[in-house]
Amino acid sequence: MNKFIKKASLVLVLVLTFMLAAGCGQGQQKNTNSSSSSPSSSNQKKVVIGFSQVTLQSPFYVALMQAAENEAKAKGAQLVYVDAQENIQKQNNDVQDLITKGINVLLLNPVNPDGVAPALAAAQKANIPVVTVDRPTTSKVATFVGRDNKEMGRLAGKKAVELLGGPGHAKGVVVEIQGAAGDRVMMARRDGFHEIVDKEPGIKVIQSPYCDYTRSKAVKAFQDILQANPKIDLVYAHNDDMALGAVQVLDQNNIKGVKIVGIDGLMEAIVAIKGGKYDATVLNDPQYLGKLAVDTALGVLNGEKYPEFIDAGTGLVDKQNVDQYVDTSLTFASSKK
Repeated sequence: MNKFIKKASLVLVLVLTFMLAAGCGQGQQKNTNSSSSSPSSSNQKKVVIGFSQVTLQSPFYVALMQAAENEAKAKGAQLVYVDAQENIQKQNNDVQDLITKGINVLLLNPVNPDGVAPALAAAQKANIPVVTVDRPTTSKVATFVGRDNKEMGRLAGKKAVELLGGPGHAKGVVVEIQGAAGDRVMMARRDGFHEIVDKEPGIKVIQSPYCDYTRSKAVKAFQDILQANPKIDLVYAHNDDMALGAVQVLDQNNIKGVKIVGIDGLMEAIVAIKGGKYDATVLNDPQYLGKLAVDTALGVLNGEKYPEFIDAGTGLVDKQNVDQYVDTSLTFASSKK
């Protein structure tokens, strides 16, 4: 009887030991599953960057957007963009839609520096930081990433004076093809240019109607100006796309010898400089600007502090240095940084 009890006790102990071991194993398995289902890098939501672009009808803004999208992807973020189509009401509505979709930070290229106030107010209410790109606003934002467009106008003006005979000797008729009405970029590129050329009494400037940075509008405006002023010595346009519109008109009318100066570094203009049909362009590399804008937006989210204006830099391309900028795989020349 004692032997039976001892054997039974031994079996019971073994069964209990097995059950305890099995229970511990199950507990360990549960802990492992709990750990894998807890928040991890694979389950964390991506940072979502909203980008409200003024228009996507310009090759410059398309290149800027593509660069921003590529940089966001490279940094593990998601970029969602919308096209305001040069309509301030649409831009304000677009920004509200982006906020509703749950963006973390907003990149904004404003149609109008004052008219975009409702979008900025909506972002502030949602506690979403704003970084303006290419064009500033009158309201305070985290920072503005762009270029000194007045300096770009000065560089174009200095080159125009040089092409027309040099400081103190320059003379000729200049047609200035203007960008968008009320646009700060237009005003800066205009004012910087005039700061230089207005010092030259021998230079007369004829200003076109506003052509919104588009080639087709520049073609029409320049055709009208050419009919009224057949003797033109130089064309200065607020971007290369419009300047190339003037080149198109000059070619159609078989007019030679007119100097051409533009802004943006459009590769088509760079190639034309190389070929002798264009004289100079001022760099406005959208690839670098898009990358810098995204990097800055992510920095703002991480609590980094930036100055009010982040200058992406510029420079002049003419026949002396054009070879280092020719790269037909790009839409715009890449700045040498």
